[in-house]
Amino acid sequence: MSTEKPKTATNIQSIAEKNARLESMNAQALKGGGEDRIAKQHEKGKLTARERIDLLLDQGSFHEIGKFVTHRATDFGMDKQKVLGDGVVTGYGTIDGRLTYVFSQDFTVFGGSLSETFAEKIVKIMDMAMKNGAPVIGLNDSGGARIQEGVVSLGGYADIFYRNTLASGVVPQISAILGPCAGGAVYSPAITDFIFMVEQSSYMFVTGPNVVKTVTQEEVTSEELGGAQTHASKSGVTHFACANEAECIRQIKQLMSYIPSNCEEEPPRVAYEIGDETRSVLDELMPENPNQPYDMNEVIKGIIDDDSFLEVHKDFAENIICGFGRLAGRSIGIVANQPMSMAGVLDIQSSTKGGRFVRFCDSFNVPLLVLVDVPGFLPGTDQEWNGIITNGAKLLYAFSEATVPRISVITRKAYGGAYDVMNSKHIGADMNYAWPTAEIAVMGAQGASEIIFRKEIKNADDPHAMHQEKINEYTEKFANPYIAAARGFVDEVIKPSETRSKLIDAFAMLENKVDKLPRKKHGNIPL
Repeated sequence: MSTEKPKTATNIQSIAEKNARLESMNAQALKGGGEDRIAKQHEKGKLTARERIDLLLDQGSFHEIGKFVTHRATDFGMDKQKVLGDGVVTGYGTIDGRLTYVFSQDFTVFGGSLSETFAEKIVKIMDMAMKNGAPVIGLNDSGGARIQEGVVSLGGYADIFYRNTLASGVVPQISAILGPCAGGAVYSPAITDFIFMVEQSSYMFVTGPNVVKTVTQEEVTSEELGGAQTHASKSGVTHFACANEAECIRQIKQLMSYIPSNCEEEPPRVAYEIGDETRSVLDELMPENPNQPYDMNEVIKGIIDDDSFLEVHKDFAENIICGFGRLAGRSIGIVANQPMSMAGVLDIQSSTKGGRFVRFCDSFNVPLLVLVDVPGFLPGTDQEWNGIITNGAKLLYAFSEATVPRISVITRKAYGGAYDVMNSKHIGADMNYAWPTAEIAVMGAQGASEIIFRKEIKNADDPHAMHQEKINEYTEKFANPYIAAARGFVDEVIKPSETRSKLIDAFAMLENKVDKLPRKKHGNIPL
C-alpha cells in the first residue's frame, strides 16, 4: 500500500504556469549572453547571431532547433554557468523560398567557444541537410574550442569536419567568417565550398599573432596575418571580402541564386525571352596588335545576360577569372584567362583557383563556359620549384573529370600545353568555338621561328629582317584557327558578335547531356 501523500493544489503547476515557464525560457534564450554583451557586440559594428539569421533568411521562415540545449561540463565552475542554446543558434528556414539549414555562432555566450553540445547542434542540422538535400550556411564568430571541456571540445570539431567532408559534393556548404576563427576552427570553413569574410572585423589563422611572434619573431597584426584582404588577395583562402556584414549576407543570397540545393538538382533558372542576341560590341574588342592586352571582363559582359556576373576569388590569381553568370536565364560557371594580368598565363595560383571552381560547378550540375586566351604556363624557377607541374595538373584534372556541359571559346592565343588544359576538345569539351583572331599553336610565332628557322636566320645577311620574315611566315601558316578547325578540334569559327547566340543554342542542345566516368571509388587528383 502506497504511503505517498496525494499532491495538493498548491504544488501542481497550472497550464497557465507551464505556458508562462515556456515563454520565460524562450525569452531567456533570445537574450544569448545578456544585454551587456549584446551591446558590446554592437559597439564593435557586429550583429548578433540571431540578427544575422534574420537578415539571411526569408522573413518569418526560421525554425530553431535546440534552443534549450545547455552544456554538460561541471569543471571550473561551469555547472553554475549555463546559457540556453549554449552559444550557437541552429535551425532551418528559406532563402527566396528554398529550404536552407543554418547555424550562427553567438560570441556573446562564452565567446562563441565550441563545446560538446554546441558541436552536436551543428552536426544535427548538417545530417538533416544531407537527408533533405538542402544547403548549409555557417555564420562563424567564435573564440575557438571551449578549453574548460578539453578533448571533448576537440572531438566536437572533428565531428563537424567529418560531416563537412561527407556533405561535400552532396549539398552546397557556405561559410561566413564574421569575427574570429582560429586554430582548429578554420578547417571546417576550409572544407566548405565558399568562404566569405568581412573587412576589419573577421580573421582566420591557425596560430595567432602572439604565437607567431614567439616562434618566428615576426611582428604582425591579426588583420595582416589573417584578415579579409589578406586571405582574398594573398592566400586565396576566402572567395569574397565584403565591406560589412549586411553586404556579406547580401552576397551569400546572391550566390545562392546561381546554385542548386543539392547534387541531384539543376541550377535555378530565371525567365528569359529570346530575341536578337547579336552583340556587335564584341566585334570591336580585339586589338589589332596581337600582343596588346584587352579586358576579358568586357568579353564576359558582352556574352552573358545584363548585370548577371558574380565573380569568385576576384582579388586572387587575377590572371584567371572565375564566376557565375546567366545566359538566357540559365545559370553557368565561367572560367576565363585574363590578358590584362600577366598576359593571362597559367601559374600555380590560377591553376588551383580554376580547378577548385570547375570541380564545384561539376559537383552541382552548373554548365561551364571557358574563354581562352592563354600564352602558356608561367616559366621560371619559382614556379618549377613550387610545383607548377602538379598544380597545373589540378586544372587539367578538373576539366577532364567534369561531366557537365562544357563549351570553350578561343578568343586569341591558345598555346602549348595550356591549350590542352583550358577545356580543349581532347579532354572532353562538348563544343569548341574560335574567333577569327584565334591563334592555336605549340608556341608563339617569335619563339617558334627562332627554333624552326635558326639556321636561316643565323646565315642571313640581315638576321633581324630574316627573323621578322619567318615570324610572318609562321603566323600566316599556324597562328589562326583554321588548321584546328580542319582537324575538328574547333567545331566552328564564328564572328565575335555571334558568340552569345551560338552559346545559347549550344547550351540548350546540351541540356540533357549524360556522361559517366569509369566505375571507381574515386580518382587520385594531384593534390
